[in-house]
Amino acid sequence: MAEAAATGNTQASGTKLIQSVNVRQIAASETEGRIQRPLATPALPVKTPLMAPPTIIERCEAQGLRMTEQRRVIAQVLEDSADHPDVEELYGRAVALDPKISIATVYRTVKLFEEAGILERHEFGDGRARYEDAERDHHDHLIDLQTGQVIEFVDPDIEALQEKIAAKLGYSLKGHRLELYGVPKKT
Repeated sequence: MAEAAATGNTQASGTKLIQSVNVRQIAASETEGRIQRPLATPALPVKTPLMAPPTIIERCEAQGLRMTEQRRVIAQVLEDSADHPDVEELYGRAVALDPKISIATVYRTVKLFEEAGILERHEFGDGRARYEDAERDHHDHLIDLQTGQVIEFVDPDIEALQEKIAAKLGYSLKGHRLELYGVPKKT
């Protein structure tokens, strides 16, 4: 099972650890130890604070994408993922729910969702494209080069520094992606 720990702990430095997931391990069961990830509220459809954010399926439908049963299964697997699965991991999870799904269908669906802005593609240095919901709240990644563990975090100092650098260079920052690669310090 994939190692996953949602914390929400704020470290002394102000860095907030969101979750830590080992991306080299395929989850044997997605139902145990699941991390519920909040999604940023998108423009379509408008939800009140007491309502759940739109699901991947709802956002696909709002964009007019044709949602076959197989695409719905793949979207649900993505929605339920606490890690950053690659296409092969998605296929393994989807085929467990619908044995008629082919790997080609998963590849085509992931490409469609990515082009529609539903999924975000990441490459964490292991040679495989990995995916996560594009509507998740902003966070950055620290990748352990020894284990493949991906640690998601938010650090207000890093966010402020990026804004300061953009302003210093005469730009208004509209977005960024930060991926840090490292090995644990020996204690």
